[in-house]
Amino acid sequence: MKKSFVAAAAFIFLLSQAAFSEVAVTIYNNNRALVREIREVTLKKGIQTLEFDSVASQIDPTSVLPKFLSDAAKIRVLEQNFDFDLVSTDKLLTKYIGKDIEIERTGEDKRAKLKGMLLSVYGGMVVQTDNKIVINPRGEVSLSKLPEGLRLKPTLVWLVESEVSGNKKMEVSYQTGGISWSADYVLVTNEKDTMADITGWVTISNMSGATFEDAKLKLIAGDVNMIAPRKQARMQNDLAAGMVMAPQTAAPSFQEKSFFEYHMYELQRKSTIKNNEIKQIEFVTASNVPIKKVFTFNGVQNGTKVTINLEFKNSKENNIGMPLPKGRVRVSKYDGDSMEFIGEDYIDHTPKDAKISLKIGDAFDITGERQQTNYKSASKSAEESYKITVKNSKDTSVDVNIVEPMNRWNEWKIIESSAKFSKKDSRTAEVLINVPANSEKTVTYTVRYTW
Repeated sequence: MKKSFVAAAAFIFLLSQAAFSEVAVTIYNNNRALVREIREVTLKKGIQTLEFDSVASQIDPTSVLPKFLSDAAKIRVLEQNFDFDLVSTDKLLTKYIGKDIEIERTGEDKRAKLKGMLLSVYGGMVVQTDNKIVINPRGEVSLSKLPEGLRLKPTLVWLVESEVSGNKKMEVSYQTGGISWSADYVLVTNEKDTMADITGWVTISNMSGATFEDAKLKLIAGDVNMIAPRKQARMQNDLAAGMVMAPQTAAPSFQEKSFFEYHMYELQRKSTIKNNEIKQIEFVTASNVPIKKVFTFNGVQNGTKVTINLEFKNSKENNIGMPLPKGRVRVSKYDGDSMEFIGEDYIDHTPKDAKISLKIGDAFDITGERQQTNYKSASKSAEESYKITVKNSKDTSVDVNIVEPMNRWNEWKIIESSAKFSKKDSRTAEVLINVPANSEKTVTYTVRYTW
C-alpha cells in the first residue's frame, strides 16, 4: 500500500468483504468489456482507504469510474491506485532477498533445517549461513510473513474523504481486456437443399482474470471504434492449462434492440461468467428457412472452379427477421439418418431483410473455361472477345451464373453476345444459363472499352 495512504488513512475498510448487490457486464466484439459493480461499504467521517479487490487483471486503470449512489456531494475520492503485484513464488522470494529464510530438508532418516540469509534468486537460490554459502539448496522454504506490497488479488485502492458515516452503496465501472464474444451458427439443410434449420450461439471467452457472479449480461454487435491503450505496467493473468467449456442449453433468452448505431443483445436472466471459461448460450433458432443453391462461375477469380453458394433472406417471413451479428456459419446436410458437414463461411453483421450468401465450396461435377478469342485497340477505345464454356457432368441440368469482371476501363459496353448479359455494377456483368445434364454450354461476348 502507498506510504501516503498509510500516513493519511484513519480507517481501512475492505469493500471485498461486502456482498455484491449487482454485477453487470457489457461485452464487445473486439476483446473488450465494460464492467459495472455495486458493493456496500461502511464509511466513517474523515479520511480513509477503500479497497476493491477481485477486479479483472486486464483492467484498464484509466477507465475506472467510482461513484457513490447516495451523499455523493459529501464524499470525495482524493486518490486512486491499481495494485496488481500478486503473490507468486518468484515475487515472494525476490521480496526476501537480504532477509533470513528457513529451508527444511529431508534426509534419508531425518529432517534438517537450513537457516540463512537469501542472497539471490536469479538462476537459482543462493543462501548464506553462518559459515558457508549454499547454492540451490533443496527443500521446503519457510517465510516468516507475507511481504508488504503483494496482493492476493488485483485490487483498486482509493483514498476517500467523507463528511458522512454509515453504510453506502458504491458503484464502480471499468473497461477490461481479455473478454470477448462472437456468434456461431449451425445451418442444416434438407435432402433437396430447399429448406434449412438455423441455430445461432453466442460464444463468450473470458480470460480477463476475474469471475463475474450472477451478472447482468449485454452484448454489443457492431464495429465500435476503440483506441489502443498506452503501454503501461500491467499484470497479465496466467491462463489455466485448459479453458473450461460451459454450454448453456436453455431456450433462447436474448432480447435484441437498437442501441446508438449498433445492436444490443441482452440476456433475460443472470449468468455467471467464470474466468478461463468459454460459455455458449443459444440466442436464435429458426426452422424451415427457404434456401437456394446457386452455382457461380468467375473464371478471372477462380480459374476452372464453379463455386457453390447457399442463399436465403434474413426475413420474418423466413422465420428469422432479426439483426444477426457477424460470425462463422457451419453447414451440414442430412444423409438419411446421419448428418454430414459440407462447408462453412463467415457472415458480417447482417440487418434484417438482407440477403445472406454462404460460399460452401467448389462443385465437383461442374467446371468452366474462359478463353480470350480476340483483342483490338484504337486511339480511344479497345475491344476484346471471350468464349466461356461450362461443362455439366451431373445427371440433372443445372443453372449456372456466369460473372465477368470488366476491369480494363470504367466505360464499357457489351456490343455483341450469344446470351443476354445484365450489368450487375460498374465493373461486373453477369448472365444466368441452364446447362443440360451430361453436356456443356458455351457463351460468347464482345465488350468495347472507351476512354
